[in-house]
Amino acid sequence: MNEQAPDLPSATVFIVDDESAVADSIALLLRSVGIQTRVFSSAAAFLEGYQPDQPGCLLLDVRMPRMSGLELQKEITSRGWSLPIIFITGHGDVPMAVEAMRAGATDFLQKPFNDNELIRRVQHALEQDAHDRAEQTQRRSMLEQYGTLTAREREVAWMLHEGLANKAIALDLSLSERTVEQHRAQIMRKMQARSLAALVQMLITIRQTLSANQH
Repeated sequence: MNEQAPDLPSATVFIVDDESAVADSIALLLRSVGIQTRVFSSAAAFLEGYQPDQPGCLLLDVRMPRMSGLELQKEITSRGWSLPIIFITGHGDVPMAVEAMRAGATDFLQKPFNDNELIRRVQHALEQDAHDRAEQTQRRSMLEQYGTLTAREREVAWMLHEGLANKAIALDLSLSERTVEQHRAQIMRKMQARSLAALVQMLITIRQTLSANQH
């Protein structure tokens, strides 16, 4: 049974390589330093066996039969999966690796690679994935909190985002200043914002997330 990395207990390095000897050697190396691994012999096997809620990173050979590493990368992107990809390349595959980086790959390693360098880059990719997933969780939480606001509270929230004072908001919405203060208190409570600056930052993130989801 694979050991688990102490700082990333659920993170797994998914190794996709049609050369079983190479894949098993890499898996053995990573397990020796406490990193959990899972090996797939083809891109199709990975697509069938991977679940997008599984944290980790993908160690992917560029050249494979049937579906290449680059083709798998495109399929992962089309499915909306967020997983750092480190490509393993031969000497003549550097242009392909550059193309992969432009398409969003995290890194690439050229054969033959140093064991310590491989471990270092894998650990960096796992840290990136953990950070990205924490941010995704935070954004989802913000959207859920935003969803609890009433239409009027959202209106007031965006006016606060624009820098308007309570008095100005009251005038614009034909409300009493006291009512605006009550809305503001409710907004801060529901959004779990400790300060107006924190609320504004949340709203910026929410706007960016909603805009991204529309594209």
